Amino acid sequence: MDINNSPVYIYNTHQEAEEAIRSLGKSGFDVKKLSLIGKGYHSEEQPIGFYTIGDKIKTWGGNGAFWGGIWGLLMAPAVFFLPGVGLLAMAGPVVTTLIAAMEGAVVVGGLSALGAALTQIGVSDNQVVKYEMALKVDKYILMVHGNADDLAHVHSVLSDSVAVI
Repeated sequence: MDINNSPVYIYNTHQEAEEAIRSLGKSGFDVKKLSLIGKGYHSEEQPIGFYTIGDKIKTWGGNGAFWGGIWGLLMAPAVFFLPGVGLLAMAGPVVTTLIAAMEGAVVVGGLSALGAALTQIGVSDNQVVKYEMALKVDKYILMVHGNADDLAHVHSVLSDSVAVI
C-alpha cells in the first residue's frame, strides 16, 4: 500500500466524515483503505465507554451510533488516550502504524505518538501540526491510503467535498 503523499481530508463534523466514507463506499472504493481519526464526543453529561465484543467495538456516548457504524466499515478500530490531544477514536491502517510507534517508543523531533506515526507514513512535520490541531478542536481526519488510481478515484468522488485538504 503506497501511503506517501496520500490525501488527508479534514471534516468539521462526524456527519460530513461519515457522508464522505459512505459516498466512497457507494462508488466502489475499498473503504478498508481509509483511516478515520476523531474525538467523537462532546458531552460531559453522558457516560462514554468503549468495549469489544468479538471483533467489533461497541460504544456508548453522544456519537455512539456514528462510531459504531464507521467501525463496521473500516478495519482495526481502536481508542487511545494521547497526551496533548486527548481521547481519540480511530480506525483504518493508521491504527497499526500508531501502535508500532507507541510500542517502539518512536519519537520524531519531539512529536507526539500520533505525530510520529503520521510522519512514518509520509506526512510532513508541518502537516502533522495542522492535523493535531484539527483533532484538538474536535474535527475529523480522513486519510486515504492506496495507489495512484485509488487516489484519483477518491478525488473524483470527494471533489465537491466541504473538507479541507
